[in-house]
Amino acid sequence: MITNAVNTIKKADGLLITAGAGMGVDSGLPDFRGNDGFWVAYPALKHLNLGFHEIARAKVFVDNPRLAWAFYGHRLNLYRKTIPHDGFRMLREIGEQSPHGYMVYTSNVDGAFQKSGFDPSRVVECHGSIHFMQCSVNCQNKVWSADDFMPVVDEEKFELTNDLPMCPDCGEIARPNIMMFDDYYFCNTAVDVQIDRMDEWRKSLRYPVAIEIGAGTVIPTARMQGEHCSEALIRINPVAATVFRDEDISVKMGGLDGITAIHEEYFKNAT
Repeated sequence: MITNAVNTIKKADGLLITAGAGMGVDSGLPDFRGNDGFWVAYPALKHLNLGFHEIARAKVFVDNPRLAWAFYGHRLNLYRKTIPHDGFRMLREIGEQSPHGYMVYTSNVDGAFQKSGFDPSRVVECHGSIHFMQCSVNCQNKVWSADDFMPVVDEEKFELTNDLPMCPDCGEIARPNIMMFDDYYFCNTAVDVQIDRMDEWRKSLRYPVAIEIGAGTVIPTARMQGEHCSEALIRINPVAATVFRDEDISVKMGGLDGITAIHEEYFKNAT
């Protein structure tokens, strides 16, 4: 299985790395799969009977912005201090061996690929990034860095206690540039630029191979990208590792374990 995966990767003239939430679990990030897992990470929201699908809505920034920013501010602080696991480095080293290099397509909003040394111009964050802001009503269709915002969250009351960030153009509340549920105001300007770069890269390839890590089936954006934009797919997933084409390879392992096994096999005869 691992040997077949490595042989397939070595045939590629470009490696597409697709990643979902499972990619971050080995870095210590919470798994939002189901309300039980979500409420372990956010017990205050259990008392409010709010699951991920209820709190991760654009409407909450209108109805209760301090609650909305308690959730996203907590995540922003968490992602800022999280150190990406060593699998990121291993993936980058593998991708750099392909004649046309790599592209990353991730549904994660944590910025971990850039933080671990991936070229930002080779990363597509299809659901946006928590490290960028936008106007809550998308008044100017633009995004800006969140670096200057330092959220202070009362985790017991679960509310933001410092000043709410505001849009510098219209004065409405600012929010993360993340695609939320029922989101009519998501600013896709940055994502569109990233996708255009990936499309140009894809045109230059004869035999693209995708390696997918920890992408779920509930919101299958990353899974579909790898399936549709590759000649062969290596799917690393401890639960949902089923593949459908003869040339695809299923690796039923956790993200870091699967990447480590492939990296060791890929470079075992390197001098």
